[in-house]
Amino acid sequence: MNLDLIVFFLFLFLLLSLGWYKTAKIQSETSYLLANRSTKLFPLVATLVMTEFNTSTLLGFSSAGLFVGAWGLLLPSVFLFGIGFYALTVAKKWKEYNGLSTAGFFTEKYGKGLGQTASLFLLLAMIGFTATYVKSMILIFQPIFPQTSEWMIGFALVSLVLLFTIRGGLVSIIRTDVFGFLALIALIPALLYFSWDYSGRNTLALVNHFPMEEALKKLPLSFIGSLVVLTMFTYISAPWYSQKIFSAESSTVAFRAVGISSILVFLLYGFPVLATGFYSLSSPENINAQIAIPQLIDVAFPPAWRGFAYGVFLMAGSTTLAGVWSAMTTMVVGDFLGQNDTKLGRSILLTSIWAILAYVLGIVLVDNILNKLILANIPVAALSFALLGGFYWKGITKFGVYASVFFGFFWGIFCFLYWGEEGSYTLYWAFGGIPMTFAVGILVSLLTRKSNQNIKT
Repeated sequence: MNLDLIVFFLFLFLLLSLGWYKTAKIQSETSYLLANRSTKLFPLVATLVMTEFNTSTLLGFSSAGLFVGAWGLLLPSVFLFGIGFYALTVAKKWKEYNGLSTAGFFTEKYGKGLGQTASLFLLLAMIGFTATYVKSMILIFQPIFPQTSEWMIGFALVSLVLLFTIRGGLVSIIRTDVFGFLALIALIPALLYFSWDYSGRNTLALVNHFPMEEALKKLPLSFIGSLVVLTMFTYISAPWYSQKIFSAESSTVAFRAVGISSILVFLLYGFPVLATGFYSLSSPENINAQIAIPQLIDVAFPPAWRGFAYGVFLMAGSTTLAGVWSAMTTMVVGDFLGQNDTKLGRSILLTSIWAILAYVLGIVLVDNILNKLILANIPVAALSFALLGGFYWKGITKFGVYASVFFGFFWGIFCFLYWGEEGSYTLYWAFGGIPMTFAVGILVSLLTRKSNQNIKT
């Protein structure tokens, strides 16, 4: 057995060991879903970063480096704004609310009907997200098993994620995230170094080879701007973030952890963009954009480092998948079934159902990872006015909330169907849809303020 396989299987053993360590003590849904609400700053930063660092975004964003070099850093910069906006606007608010799920806030604020509507919207989005995560993990590991079908690779990966997380829930996820975070901090700078070394250490070529004028045509500032707006107004409702915030020991810890995470996530996605830029200088004719990272690892990494890289990516993809499945289960329990600490088995069953859906849809429906990842945000963006209005505006009404939610959802769908991916639908969705969603919500709220809405303040 070669050194790469030894290191990879060591990671696999650690993943399973960390996932199952002391899980017998987890006997309640509160422990399983929210880690007893006692997570401190470092593990919270680690789990937030590992929740955001997923193989879908890694493959989608890093491909920009192939075509625009250092200008591709514009893509991961959206997280500085998106997650930074989350820290400033809702991190403390979510911890002060300290509920069970994101949609639970909508139930408490606007009633059961809106809460369950929000829950269904978010579940729809997360089914789409997890499908892209499964697809991206398959693409990363397929070069290692070129004769194996996508169905077999996907089955093995999804089964592995279930195996390490199914018994321990969020406790297992956070514990594994801490180790994965430390490994990722070691891997990503190494990825940049090995690609730079492979290119002949020609640093200036990364800028000179991709003239700014051409780079901005391939990656327009208008597209980046639309992603910034969409990220800002989708992350605030992200259930996979709020669940981790509910697990924090205090609102101060929550605020600091999100702020630190915004910087780290930018760097952890930015370095791979630069890495693929260097790689393109050396291998311009033989690169598949969606699998540039595994191709780079195969040609530029020394023995043992390849096994380490695949082990880290396995852990990063696994914990992201598990984190979103956990958030989905938390919403169904909190918004439809009702929390019951004696019924741990139903949470395990729900997690298994999400895994099956992600596995099947990832292979059947996902072609272009980044495009499908962006598309899945439509239901989340539709909730932005309802969330910020609920936190900050006493004049908001149920009618205003319903109007904004359904307008935002159908506008996003319309933009995709009418303009499409080739027609830059994100521009119309972000710069037209988000302001209009807020305008509709505000206008209808003002017109219905005298009605008895029973909005809690």
